[in-house]
Amino acid sequence: MSQRIAVLGTGANGASIAADLTIAGLDVVLIEQWPEHVQQMRKSGIRIEMPEKVLETSVEVYHLCEVCTFDSQFDVVLLVMKAYDTIWGCQLIKPYLKDDGVLVGVQNGMTTDNIIEVVGIDRTMGCVIEVSSQMFAPGVVERQSSHDHSWFAVGGLSSKGKKRELEVKNLLSNSGTTVISSDIRSAKWMKIVSNCTTLGTTAIFGMPIAEAASNPVMRDIMIASGLEALDVGREKGYRLEPIFGLSEKEIRDSNQLVELLLNKLTSTYILPQTITTVLQDHKKNRKSEVENVNGWVVEERHSIGKKAPVNSAILKVSNLIKKGELEPDPSNVGLIQNLIKDGK
Repeated sequence: MSQRIAVLGTGANGASIAADLTIAGLDVVLIEQWPEHVQQMRKSGIRIEMPEKVLETSVEVYHLCEVCTFDSQFDVVLLVMKAYDTIWGCQLIKPYLKDDGVLVGVQNGMTTDNIIEVVGIDRTMGCVIEVSSQMFAPGVVERQSSHDHSWFAVGGLSSKGKKRELEVKNLLSNSGTTVISSDIRSAKWMKIVSNCTTLGTTAIFGMPIAEAASNPVMRDIMIASGLEALDVGREKGYRLEPIFGLSEKEIRDSNQLVELLLNKLTSTYILPQTITTVLQDHKKNRKSEVENVNGWVVEERHSIGKKAPVNSAILKVSNLIKKGELEPDPSNVGLIQNLIKDGK
C-alpha cells in the first residue's frame, strides 16, 4: 500500500512543498484554512512561480472543516503552519495520524515539544525549513528559492522516531536539499538565531532582507538580535548544529557565527527582493511569528533574570505595527535604537 501523506497548512511554503510531492507521484492531501485558496486550488490546481520555471499541478485539497469527514489515516503529516498554530493543528489531525505515523513540524520556532505534547515523542519529528516564498493571491505561490536553493533538516526525538528519518528526508528531498540532523532541537535553535537576525528586524524596516543587511546601522541591529538568541541557546545547553549547508568545521571555527549565518542566507537562499514572512504578515494585517521567535528569546532570558533589550525592542515595535499605530519603514531604526538603550 502506498504511503498516504497530508500537508496541514498550505500557504506559500506548504502549497509549494505539497505541489512538489504531488508532481513526484505521491499520495498527498492538502488541508488549508483559507476558503478562497481552497476554492481556487480545487478549480485550477496550484501554480508555483519560480525564478527559472513555473510549476502547475492539480491537487487533492480540503478545508479544515472537512477534516472530520476523513475515513482513513495518514502515514506522514507535514505540519506547515505558523508556530502559534502548532498545538491546535496537532490536536486537529491527531485522530487521523496512524499509530505508527509521524508528524513533522516543518516550521519556524521551537515547536518540537509542543508536537510531542499532543502526539507523543515517537510520532514527532522536528524540521528546519529554509524556503523563500510568498503568496498574495489564492492558488498562486511566488517561490523565490528554487529547489537547488531550498534546504531542510529533519530529526527524530526517540529511537522509533529516528527510524523514520530517512523516509521523511526522502520525502522532503522532492522540494529541496534535505539532511538528517543529529540534534534537531539544536538545529531549530540555530534557525531561531537566523530568524531573530532577519525576520522581525527587516520587517520593521519594511525592506527586503538583503537591502537591510547592506545598511550598516540596520545590520548592527540585526546582528545584535541574533547574538541574544545565540546566548540563550548556549545557556540552555544547545550545541552548534550546522544548518544551511554549512559544515561543522565552518560553524565550529567561526567567531562571528551570526554574521556567518546571515552571509550564507543572503548569498545562497534568497533573492535581492526577498522579504520575510513577518513583513508579508504586516502587509496582510495578520498575526506574525515575532512572539514565537524574538519573544522566545525575551522569555528565556527573563526566566534566568537577564534582559534581551534588542529582541524586546523588536517585539514592541512589531506589536505597534500589528495594532496599526506604526508602519513598516526605514525610519523605525531610530525608534529601535532608543528602545534598546532604554531596555539595557
